[in-house]
Amino acid sequence: MTRTQKQTDRTGETPEKQSRGAGSAVQSVDRAVSVLEILARLGEAGVTEIADELEVHKSTAFRLLGVLENRGLVAQAKDRGKYFLGAGVLRLAGAAAVRLDISQEGVPVCRELADELGETVNIAVLDDNAAVNIMQARGAASVTAQNWLGRRTPLHATSSGKVLLAHLPPTLREGLLARTLPRFTERTITGTAALRAELEAVVEQGYAFALEELELGLAATASPVRAHDGKVIGAISVSGPVYRLEPDRLPELAKRTVAAAADLSRRMGYGF
Repeated sequence: MTRTQKQTDRTGETPEKQSRGAGSAVQSVDRAVSVLEILARLGEAGVTEIADELEVHKSTAFRLLGVLENRGLVAQAKDRGKYFLGAGVLRLAGAAAVRLDISQEGVPVCRELADELGETVNIAVLDDNAAVNIMQARGAASVTAQNWLGRRTPLHATSSGKVLLAHLPPTLREGLLARTLPRFTERTITGTAALRAELEAVVEQGYAFALEELELGLAATASPVRAHDGKVIGAISVSGPVYRLEPDRLPELAKRTVAAAADLSRRMGYGF
């Protein structure tokens, strides 16, 4: 048996062939990004212009444009045959801008709240079917706390997740509630009816609690952050061990979290 035969995988492809395939895929991605950059620079362009810019055959440029058009990243003016950036680019840019703005504007808010309360403060945003923490500040009492930055956490078992879930459009919210909800501790709410009732309370009172629902010994409270149009774009939370976040302290923590979320919402343009 030759070395090439020994090195074929289950698909029957040699490493050399796999490498060529990977290289071709990377080249296609690079060209697709170049198409978007060309359209951003020129405003609009036809297939021939794009092919010339990329130094590829017109058929290659046409295929790239077809893929991008299917994903809404480019659109075509049918009367002129020209392509321009589509609404999909604006959607992606808008999502990136929101995350960038809320994390930047949230820095002083999080630090002030963490200093005041001595606990860990996070800002989370919705990422598909999870909450992802994009900003974190630690107070004096939380120096040994775990790092939540960048972590995806379940919507139904965290205070930030409940806030984000509660303010989703009804159709999206019910779609997520219809899924099987995993249990992390004995206190995790996995029943649809019980969770729905809690989410209604979250909207009514303006904050959410999570008491040992994701991890034993962990408690948290969170409040919604709104954009200029009133849409909930994130949640700010305070978390810590249950022996510090005791039941008689939680109402005050919730009150301060609501105030911090309102401050951050104003920074995001809400209320003006």
